[in-house]
Amino acid sequence: MNEFKRILVVSRMIQSSRKAIQVGVSLAQKHKAKLYVIQSIYNPFGLKGWSVGTLSLADEYENILQETRRKLSELVESEKVKGVSIKELVREGEPTEEILKTIEMEKIDLLVMLAHEESRLEDLFFNRSNDELVRKMPCSIMLVKKEPEGISER
Repeated sequence: MNEFKRILVVSRMIQSSRKAIQVGVSLAQKHKAKLYVIQSIYNPFGLKGWSVGTLSLADEYENILQETRRKLSELVESEKVKGVSIKELVREGEPTEEILKTIEMEKIDLLVMLAHEESRLEDLFFNRSNDELVRKMPCSIMLVKKEPEGISER
């Protein structure tokens, strides 16, 4: 097995990403690796051509951005008690591009993310396709299966 020195966990929906972050923490402990958690915020209304009230959308987008930073920070803080240093990264832009840029910039060895079972509608509105990211992946990848609702670890 490869030695992983830099691990990046992709957080998409904050609470459902807890499992992926826990796997990342476990791997970082085992390999004495640096751990990064990235949350990419996509703003579809930032594109030219939308003819809706952009001022209110800009305010709403800023609120979403701040709330995401706060929730990600809380989630990461709850996992730091396990003795692993975690660097939080909140990026604005198309998620696949931002994740790939971060992998290159931080020289990531392993990407950890949830194995989504998203619908095409969810992909359209949230721009969250794993397919494109997996095809372009320049490093090893681990997909973490989310437990169904109502099932907890023993």
